[in-house]
Amino acid sequence: MFLSQIDPREKTIVFCATQEHALAVRDLINQLKRVPDPNYCERVTAEDGELGEQHLKAFQDNERTIPTILTTSQKLSTGVDARNVRNIVLMRPVNSMIEFKQIIGRGTRLFDGKDYFTIHDFVKAYEHFSDPEWDGPPQEPEACGTCGSYPCVCEPTEPKLCKKCGERACICPPEPCEVCGQIDCVCERKGRVKVKLADGKEREIQHMMMTTFWHTDGKPMSSREFMELLFGKLPDLFADEAELRSIWSNPSTRAKLLNALSERGFGSDQLAEMKRLIRAENSDLFDVLLYVRANVPPMSREARAARAKPAISVHFNEKQRTFLEFVLAQYVAAGVDELSPEKLPALLKLKYDNAIADAVADLGPPSVIGEAFVGFQVHIYQP
Repeated sequence: MFLSQIDPREKTIVFCATQEHALAVRDLINQLKRVPDPNYCERVTAEDGELGEQHLKAFQDNERTIPTILTTSQKLSTGVDARNVRNIVLMRPVNSMIEFKQIIGRGTRLFDGKDYFTIHDFVKAYEHFSDPEWDGPPQEPEACGTCGSYPCVCEPTEPKLCKKCGERACICPPEPCEVCGQIDCVCERKGRVKVKLADGKEREIQHMMMTTFWHTDGKPMSSREFMELLFGKLPDLFADEAELRSIWSNPSTRAKLLNALSERGFGSDQLAEMKRLIRAENSDLFDVLLYVRANVPPMSREARAARAKPAISVHFNEKQRTFLEFVLAQYVAAGVDELSPEKLPALLKLKYDNAIADAVADLGPPSVIGEAFVGFQVHIYQP
């Protein structure tokens, strides 16, 4: 189910095969949802009449969060001006190019802070993107800048020597899988594809699902191309792993790095999608950057929090330690955004039941609380 792949707070339209299908999907979503509101997902079809129009009107109101998901069959493919739609889910075939463009148009509406939306495609409708009707005839491929030919003829045609046995026709025995230990791998690693970047090291991403990213010039990119582009941009932002740890350990420099990445086309939504592709959904965005830049395997947020606790016990008093461990629990559950200084007032209210005076009595004046909140984060990102 796509629910595990989306932010449950993001507005989503699900296109189903029939009105009955839309009803069944609505009921299933409401059974599996993580949001307590009973009106989280509603159906809007011709059968729903005035009630459906009410659900649609509430969904279009960008100040309201419920309903968050609408299921439909045909009704919402045209004429729906809902600007803050972040996900389009296709669960029925789309045979018409015109209708496909209309459906995609539900996600292209501009909204404050929205520069990205996601299509979850279960019916291979994405193939319309490669149709000449979508954006005109394909451009001629560019000739190689070195040899002037297409396809390039500068690459050596002879097979390379094997690094282990020294033979061109490699005679090395096949190596067992690192995970299951079998020559004929039977583990989940079959669902991954290796990407070799310019440092000569390989990274792994999932290939069970096709994910398409969009370049800032409007051209679609595969996940492989996105990772290669990100790898090429990262050296401009930090020199090495140590500098990345230093930058990420401080909320101020972390925010500047995220802004710089966003300006280069790598916003938080795109990086969050990369987390899914490298199977690091429970990791920090820091781990995505570290994996791409330095090939360091991602660590879960839970593991990071566990490693930070001994240092917190040494450097902070008991009451501070209790609060900071509470913050760590929020970080594990929701991610690095919980470590932003803008979240500190809300965290204090949550921990102290809206009694800020109690927080000050326990932890000290606001300046001391802020210093502890920022200072403890360095322990989360220690190597």
